[in-house]
Amino acid sequence: MDSPTSMGEPMPIFYVGQHETQRALPVSDGLVRHAQDCGYDMLTTPITTPHFHASVLSLLTSYHQAISETSPYPSPQPLPLIPALKPVDAPLTPGDTISQLLAFTSPWIDLASPDPLIAHLSRQVFNLEIAYAAFCGVVTIVVRGPRLAYGTNGLSQYARALKEALQVGAYIQLHILMPMAGGTDADNDEDMGDLVRFARPEFVEGQNEQSTDPFSAWDAWNTIRSICRYNARLSVALDLPRRLPSMSLQSRWYSEPLRLIYLPASSFLVNARGSHVLSKPHQLFIYRCMRLKSAPWLLLADIGPIPGVNDPSLILSYSTGHLSPATAADAPSPGSSLSSTPTPAEAAQISKSSNRKSRNDPTPHLSYLRYLQRNQPPKSTIERFGGGFQDYLQSPLQPLADNLESITYEVFEKDPIKYEWYERAIAAALQDWQSHGKSVSSTTGAVVVAVAGSGRGPLVTRAIRASEKSGVPVQVYAIEKNPNAYVLLQRHNEEEWNGQVTVVKTDMRAWKGPTLPDGSFGKVDILVSELLGSFADNELSPECLDGVQHVLNPDHGISIPTSYTAHLTPISTPRLYADLMARSTTADPNAFDIPWVVMLQQMNYLSTQDSPQHAQPSNGAKSNQQKLEQAPVPNVQTAWEFRHPLPPTTLAQSSLRRGGSAVGGGGGFTGGDGANEHNARFSKTKFQINEQGVCHGIAGYFETVLYSGAAGTVELSTNPVTMDEKSKDMISWFPIFFPIKVPIQVTRESELEISMWRQTDDRKVWYEWLVESFITVGGKRVRLALSDLHSSKGSGCLM
Repeated sequence: MDSPTSMGEPMPIFYVGQHETQRALPVSDGLVRHAQDCGYDMLTTPITTPHFHASVLSLLTSYHQAISETSPYPSPQPLPLIPALKPVDAPLTPGDTISQLLAFTSPWIDLASPDPLIAHLSRQVFNLEIAYAAFCGVVTIVVRGPRLAYGTNGLSQYARALKEALQVGAYIQLHILMPMAGGTDADNDEDMGDLVRFARPEFVEGQNEQSTDPFSAWDAWNTIRSICRYNARLSVALDLPRRLPSMSLQSRWYSEPLRLIYLPASSFLVNARGSHVLSKPHQLFIYRCMRLKSAPWLLLADIGPIPGVNDPSLILSYSTGHLSPATAADAPSPGSSLSSTPTPAEAAQISKSSNRKSRNDPTPHLSYLRYLQRNQPPKSTIERFGGGFQDYLQSPLQPLADNLESITYEVFEKDPIKYEWYERAIAAALQDWQSHGKSVSSTTGAVVVAVAGSGRGPLVTRAIRASEKSGVPVQVYAIEKNPNAYVLLQRHNEEEWNGQVTVVKTDMRAWKGPTLPDGSFGKVDILVSELLGSFADNELSPECLDGVQHVLNPDHGISIPTSYTAHLTPISTPRLYADLMARSTTADPNAFDIPWVVMLQQMNYLSTQDSPQHAQPSNGAKSNQQKLEQAPVPNVQTAWEFRHPLPPTTLAQSSLRRGGSAVGGGGGFTGGDGANEHNARFSKTKFQINEQGVCHGIAGYFETVLYSGAAGTVELSTNPVTMDEKSKDMISWFPIFFPIKVPIQVTRESELEISMWRQTDDRKVWYEWLVESFITVGGKRVRLALSDLHSSKGSGCLM
């Protein structure tokens, strides 16, 4: 694979650290510099020493002995208190390299223990370590996640301890080390000094709720971060197993605040040459995560000590990742029978290859990650265009109420697809016009084309090109209300369009049509506009085109676009929800009542079609592993549709209502006279939920038919299901996001129901939305949750 950097395309940088569960040496400044010479970006360090661990166990033993001595009538004993740390208890000191260290809290504590004694001691150890690490200047602390063997028991205790720790260290970042797939706990339980082994039987019996549900680890994390109210300083350190779980679970973790990917030695396979490599699914997951706006760090765990620490004469070279194709070749794809640990044969092979390769490459695992860094897949068009905009909330444009800046137009004009497709649509319409022998509205025999809302003129240029390619003469009008863009349009007409365009400064709804030689106003044959927003109609395209339709040829006038549909689907997006929570408590109390335009990246679809759990291949030959690696297809449903031009009777009725006449009716349901009531919409859509999750809001998209006729059909789409088919690499529109104030927990095999309204009072247009969760029990549909009725009326689009 050629390196994309050779083509001048910047790629994400991998920041790689080294971790030893039992680090033999204290992390000194010299060790940090030595690790950097080897190519590592960071090291990990424990916060306390084995001496401190021993003193805590001694305290626990003394407490048990004190209780036993009071038998047979034990009196209540105060729980033991751990004394302050001594220099021998903690290896850390403030220094210049402290910011390059990741601190690990003691893995032998049990914050979620059902035994109040063990939980009490664990919280004390935890608080002492957090406070001291924060004092020393440590920024990032990794905390072992709760033991899944307890099920949901103890999660509230664990979460409360984290919430308290976030208050103790005002600037620390807590990374919670969680297994990617649930059902298994870390191997730390084998430590004879682990406090979990000292829990009293009367508290532990009946607490073991070990689950085989792969989502149990994610569910535990979701409970913890919900109790901590989506704190921005609380994130996930994800432990990658030897075999990755289903794509649906991978996508769920991908949507979380992922700050660290933990790669133990058991995650690596050995290829035919004895090199340590990752499977293709591991590579793809890492590549995907490294494209995030805040890419996670990579932490190599227990792959062996840092080479050369005990041999200063050993000359080390920086790991560049310049590996031969054979060295970096993938190992055989893991089969369904692959265990989470190497087989005896694999272990022997690893041992032999490690000895052999250590002479050639002292850091083979690091070199392989650098190889992956240098050979990432090239970025897509949307990724290149949207750099920096991922998951960035933007208020929708109001082109009717505001005059857009030139830079805003310029961003739209960089789209490589949109205007090319518009040109095809106009050319197809002109060809059909000519082939059908339709009469024209001009006196010169040319087809009259009006671009309503011309902006800086890209569609005008495309209309002229379409005329040249089709051989059909046109008479072009450019209609624009923005006085600043009007100046540029006139300059373009002089310098680029050779004066063949008539530029008109007016609101399109006030334009009376082309002026004829006798002073009357003519009609337009083809009306072209680019008024669509992220949800199709959210920038008032229906209202604008209704207002200008009076200039369109009533017999066979063509509107481009001719129709458009709004689409939606429920999503989980913790990152956006945390952002909106912060906004709602500070700058914008109405943040959850605004539909936001956002380049969705770190999110997860809650409802999918043909997901790995339910997909049935047509030939029946798809393996279990292939099913697990199959990307789920989002279930995106249609909310409503608009078509242009409208029937003349609809516009006539709207005109009657506008005056509040008796014939018109006297008023709409939401205020005004009801003149725009025909553009109100309502939809109720249902979505099957395949796996448990949490709904943070609704993602909105659109599809549009620019033109459909004998010469062809031209469509645009931002719908993730149809975008690649209809308009791949189009970048003009980001999706729209309708948030909900309180996240809704959804269960497996439940159903989400979304009610969406497009409301109007003749002065502005706004949206209202509501989400409900249902489950069917014994044939009866039971409501599980109900969101608030959200309304964007306060920030509606002015007409």
